[in-house]
Amino acid sequence: MDSSHAPAGSLEAREATVAGPAGSESSRSRPQRRSGGRLPGAHLERFALPLLLVLIIAFFGVFPASSTVFLSGANVSVVLANQSVVTLVALALIFPLVAGHFDFSVGGIAVLSSVVTAASMAHFSLPLWLSCLLGVAVAAVVGAVNGLLVARFGMNAFVSTLGMATLLGGLIQWYTGGLAIIGVDPAFTTFGSSAWLGLPRVVFVVAVLAFLAWYLLTHTPFGRALYAIGSNNRAAVLVGLPLRRYTQTAFCLSGTLAGLAGVILAARTGGANADNGTYLLFPALAAVFLGATAILPGRFNVVGTVVGVLFVAVSVSGLTLSGAANWVDQVFNGVALLIAVGLSSYLGRRRSGQGT
Repeated sequence: MDSSHAPAGSLEAREATVAGPAGSESSRSRPQRRSGGRLPGAHLERFALPLLLVLIIAFFGVFPASSTVFLSGANVSVVLANQSVVTLVALALIFPLVAGHFDFSVGGIAVLSSVVTAASMAHFSLPLWLSCLLGVAVAAVVGAVNGLLVARFGMNAFVSTLGMATLLGGLIQWYTGGLAIIGVDPAFTTFGSSAWLGLPRVVFVVAVLAFLAWYLLTHTPFGRALYAIGSNNRAAVLVGLPLRRYTQTAFCLSGTLAGLAGVILAARTGGANADNGTYLLFPALAAVFLGATAILPGRFNVVGTVVGVLFVAVSVSGLTLSGAANWVDQVFNGVALLIAVGLSSYLGRRRSGQGT
């Protein structure tokens, strides 16, 4: 990425110069506006995905093959509960992506956390709270190692996190012997399967964590600086942003959120399964890149990601209830990911003034 001259000053001033999306747009890359000052089609672009989500809900709600079950309270509860883990994995992906790096290990970290949490209770008879804490702590350490490899040793994040994912998958298979871990505290399973105010309890946990992630990225100097680093890291270094420290922090936060996803996964399943986590990674990737086409087009953002998760989940649920085959889930996730990556890349280039 090309570096640009940026005067020293406040963080806001730095961000405005380093990254148009992170602050105000530069005059060189500002698109032409109409006399009313409103960008043509800007609102439609921002809210196209939420609108499409509403239309899909309406369609499957009246489609004869799915209408009797699709909008039922039971189906809504199942969809929201099942997507709680994917949502947290998607949120874990956002922080490295905002900083300009991929993290392909988040699925494996989530499964590792579930294994540590379940094994602590089932194999070592540790208290529930300590087991959950250990699961998150191990995940945070793995995230910190990823950050160390990328930020301090300059390793390519794509390769290093892919290697970490492979390593974690092997360790999980070694420890579990390919068998599921059962025998966790009954209170833990009760929490994962019970509801509050008509909604699964885990949904409220995810909502709180999503709000915290949104606030951190949009209302703190750290979040705004992270966007600036991801937009142009060379310019960010020139204006004095702590590139290495913030990159390490992004990966550590990613690992922590993936660890929390693993704890919820263990609570939902009543234990842990031996898996490499790819079944969590790809739906989360699709949601994150779909989210980058909405709300703040061209930028990874929390609200858009949550909408992306719901869009994929609702679409797959509607297709399944309509009688679609089992392979539709994977095909839909793959197609959604391809389209989302293309759209988010195009919107990112357009916002940065690099052409259409």
